[in-house]
Amino acid sequence: MAILWVNLVVVYIASFFSRYLAKPVTTGSGPLLIKPNKWMAAIVMATFVIIAGLRNNIGDTFFYMYAYKLNDFTWEQVRAEKDIGFGILQMVLKSFTGDPQLLIFLTALVTNVLIVYVLYKYSKLFEVSIYVYITSGLYIVSMNGVRQFLASAIVFAATKYLFAGSWQKYFLVVAFASTFHESALILIPIYFIVRRRAWEASTFVLLFVAVIIILGYNVLSDAIFSAIADTHYSEYKNFQEGGANVIRVAVGAVPLLFAYLGRHKLRELFPQSDYIVNMSLLNFVIMAVATQNWIFARFSIYFGLYNVLLMSWVISLFVKREQKLIYYAVLGFYMVYFYYENVVTLNIIYKSDYLRF
Repeated sequence: MAILWVNLVVVYIASFFSRYLAKPVTTGSGPLLIKPNKWMAAIVMATFVIIAGLRNNIGDTFFYMYAYKLNDFTWEQVRAEKDIGFGILQMVLKSFTGDPQLLIFLTALVTNVLIVYVLYKYSKLFEVSIYVYITSGLYIVSMNGVRQFLASAIVFAATKYLFAGSWQKYFLVVAFASTFHESALILIPIYFIVRRRAWEASTFVLLFVAVIIILGYNVLSDAIFSAIADTHYSEYKNFQEGGANVIRVAVGAVPLLFAYLGRHKLRELFPQSDYIVNMSLLNFVIMAVATQNWIFARFSIYFGLYNVLLMSWVISLFVKREQKLIYYAVLGFYMVYFYYENVVTLNIIYKSDYLRF
């Protein structure tokens, strides 16, 4: 765990100076924008990639490494798998080396570079996004659900198409991402759900549906699992180890609460914020449903990153004299949660053949 604390310190300092050394840029007749320093942002990317890419444990990392060493990845085997993109990736890599560390490093590289790039581009406070990405647990989750987080990062990189309403390009990216994890296809109907103003009738319908699912889970669970019968999650139908931690749901609700209270100002500061808020709302709904069966929390991988992005704008919703207090409150709140989740609850231990502390 020591190296994960080092990671947190290094990337926070680098991302802070990335914003501190930022340069103002203009976009035609548009508003003056602040562009973080790209070299400091590159340090953030490199740190994330090195630590995640050189691990040999956490979550299902061991099983990916074992399967890579065990399989030959012939065309016949690749075509037989549902996630053909990931199969082709492994087949190509294995033609160069049988060392599975390359697979782990490459997936960490693509995943974290894409995520940091989007946060760099759209965050109000870049270092807050980076800090929350780690302390909310998503960085560690990226080392667990390897394929799904890779797919999520690919779709997250298409955020500009979501903002622009370019559904053809967005769907092409989603289709590509689904070759690494087919569950990414759920983002095609989600596109039409989130491309609307936040906090209108549809917002409260989503919340109502979430409550109904939670209260009537025992009745509805058969229908839910029938809907995902042909996906990677069908095997969890009889899984009985309980639901997601309620504290995780509460943590996910924090940026949404402030976004609602400051919804008019947020829309002025960030015109595309409605789509971010709607994605974050879906994250909350899914996590709320996951309190009945934790496997549904896996779907939040596609939406949790928007919560990270939203949190970077929340501080600006407060009056100026309160912003510094809220800034430090966010750092402290998420630090406590990070310690609780990863030290007290999960007891995460980082192992690597290359990095030793």
